[in-house]
Amino acid sequence: MNNTRLRSVLQYSATPTLQAKRGDRVEAAPWSTMCLKVLLPYRIFVDEDGVTHIMVVTQTGAFGLLPHRLDCTAGIAPGILAYRRNAGEEVYLAIDEGVLIKTGPEVIISVRNAAGGQNLGQLRAAVEHEFLNLDERERSVRSLIAKVESDFVRRFLEMQRG
Repeated sequence: MNNTRLRSVLQYSATPTLQAKRGDRVEAAPWSTMCLKVLLPYRIFVDEDGVTHIMVVTQTGAFGLLPHRLDCTAGIAPGILAYRRNAGEEVYLAIDEGVLIKTGPEVIISVRNAAGGQNLGQLRAAVEHEFLNLDERERSVRSLIAKVESDFVRRFLEMQRG
């Protein structure tokens, strides 16, 4: 591949996917806000239009999303998700691990558990109440599963002996 062709390929691949390329002119995407959806396994936790900024913690660190950011996916680590509404109001959510998908103006976050609050003090109390109870239930379920597995292995070995 010659250098001119290589440069044009590299330049095209560096062009943001959220922008429409027409000739030599690049036009910005028409949206200025995002639609945020936070999905739990059993319900939609947040479905909000008019979001101007999202801050999220991933496994590689924290980063922010603005409406014209490139499409992306990211694994989410447990932590605080903050987003700003069009009116400038900040909203905080405590979220468990999950995945984030941004396509165009739509941001979908799917997590195992979430708790919301208008300020960080309320959020801390909600997290302590929700997540600590969940940890206790998880421990009891894991203990029960371990007992069932060990019983299965014991009976299987007895059946082989015969």
